Amino acid sequence: MGYRNGGLGRHSFGLRRSIQLTGLAAALVSFTAGASLAQTASAGSSTTKATTAHSKPATATKTAAKPAAVGAPVKAYGSSNAPITMEVFSDYECPSCRNLYENTLKSLINDYVAAGKVYLVHRDFPLPMHKYGYEAARWLNASARVGKFADVEAALYDNQNFWAQDGDIAKYVGAAMTPAEFKRVETGMRGCGFDAPPGMKSASFAVGQAGGDACSVDSFIESDRALGNKIPVQSTPTYVITYKGNRLPAGSGFVSWQILKQFFDSLLSQ
Repeated sequence: MGYRNGGLGRHSFGLRRSIQLTGLAAALVSFTAGASLAQTASAGSSTTKATTAHSKPATATKTAAKPAAVGAPVKAYGSSNAPITMEVFSDYECPSCRNLYENTLKSLINDYVAAGKVYLVHRDFPLPMHKYGYEAARWLNASARVGKFADVEAALYDNQNFWAQDGDIAKYVGAAMTPAEFKRVETGMRGCGFDAPPGMKSASFAVGQAGGDACSVDSFIESDRALGNKIPVQSTPTYVITYKGNRLPAGSGFVSWQILKQFFDSLLSQ
């Protein structure tokens, strides 16, 4: 199931797959046409070629490579120097996001990310329709700040059916790391209202308002959401692929690893 921003509707699997294949094909055509235009323009002006190459950097790659503020969460897999960057806007309580992670992104991480072909970046985009989605994003960001992004992302998706029922996210986050690491994460969650009893969390978690002291990780979540709103993200998961400085049209919903791999191979062959 793909969920729309604001809590609207679901697509049938057949329609979604059809749209997805069409979208990927259109993106490849768009990239190929753009590359041809760039080559034509560069024949008349080397300055134009240089300007184009630097005016469209891979957003995620630029962000990850930058030193940034101390303690900023690193929510990515692989090398920022990979030729392809894939940014995925997700809600950890979204079943379709879990489906994409379990059946596509895990294979991508073990294959093309490990091979240095793809840089995979997570972007938080929790939806108001999910009661614990924002709180899950908070735990993820607090964990990423201590270097436990990959372990906690896997824990959140693998156990989504459980914590989405009672809100006991801390149980699965704690199981993904050592007690000492979890203490550091809890420290990073101060002001986030995490100590409320499971199942008794305020509905304000759905919109990222815990009340009281400010939650230190909310700025990272809101930064991702601001990026998503510019696309704009209308459902989760939504992904944006950048190759050779060209940012392709965004896609959304589930896509199999086989189809995504074929698409990446087509890009890499250009």
